[in-house]
Amino acid sequence: MYNSSFIEKFTQWEYWPSYMFYIPNLPYALYLTLKGRNMTLYSVINPSIKNSGNGTESKYKTLELIPNHLKPKTIFVAKERDFEKIIIQLHKSGIDYPLIAKPDIGFKGMLVKKIYSDNELQHYLNAYQLDIIIQEFIDLPNECGVFYHRLPNSEKGSITSLTLKSFLSVTGNGISSLADLVRFDKRAQHYIEMLEKNHKKMWHSIPDKGKVVLLSDIGNHARGTQFINGNHLIDSRLESVFDEVNTSIKGWYYGRMDIKYQSMEDLKKGKNFCILEINGTISEPTHMYDPYRTTYFKALKLIRQHWYYIYQIGVQNLKKGVPSKKFFTYWKETYWLIGYVKKVTKLAKSSS
Repeated sequence: MYNSSFIEKFTQWEYWPSYMFYIPNLPYALYLTLKGRNMTLYSVINPSIKNSGNGTESKYKTLELIPNHLKPKTIFVAKERDFEKIIIQLHKSGIDYPLIAKPDIGFKGMLVKKIYSDNELQHYLNAYQLDIIIQEFIDLPNECGVFYHRLPNSEKGSITSLTLKSFLSVTGNGISSLADLVRFDKRAQHYIEMLEKNHKKMWHSIPDKGKVVLLSDIGNHARGTQFINGNHLIDSRLESVFDEVNTSIKGWYYGRMDIKYQSMEDLKKGKNFCILEINGTISEPTHMYDPYRTTYFKALKLIRQHWYYIYQIGVQNLKKGVPSKKFFTYWKETYWLIGYVKKVTKLAKSSS
């Protein structure tokens, strides 16, 4: 079973490492940089976000750009902390359990955890000596990624990717244990080590026939969430909603919003939704990971298309006088990010 899982993961491009999507496109990125005549062109895309959101930015500071009624209650917890003060801060902020804790600078769902008690939270904070943000858990049934961009000289923007998210789950048959259901599920088997750790209390229990067992409610591909191409649902109503959202967020022109919502009809009416976070230039049009509606080569093309949008926005912002980052400063901070990624990846592996 494990060998079969490995072979499937190797042959299905949906699971391939990030460099398989970006190294082939690097010559195009360099071409756009030279065409824009600015080696830090990508730093002027979203002026209100550090480095325009290349991964070095604080999630907490980025969330502060969003109007309160559109985002979760959130607090920032520095790596030097006093747990008793954190609990007091949670109460003052109105954040109850369960809650979500994650690194302030983070990516790919690493170290994101749903927490149910003071003891769990204290254990989490002791384990990860990083700046952390804590958010209320938004209990809405659906999650999606909305990729939006707007040229600075235009009043209206476009949604170029709508990714629907299907959380990882298995359905009981009244005979098999949860462990066996996971082992023989085509998707869940790829995440068996993580799932065994996360569900150890019920790992050998037998779910009732027809019972759906939710294995993860963190909407991230690395947690087994399936990304589904929802571009057929994009229309003028949805774009109008996010034109309005974009207008309320100063200095943000490009990126993906991760959103929880009640229903697609409500989302198109601009109600009953919450923006979990905003990403900048590092964002991906995540519908490209739908293996049933996209191919690997189409995914590469989608990345190039979105890099061209970045180029267009950058050129217009430079003409407007938006200052670009100094070359050595930008790449020094990017080099720091490489080391930070290694650190977080090591922590994630040691906790899995």
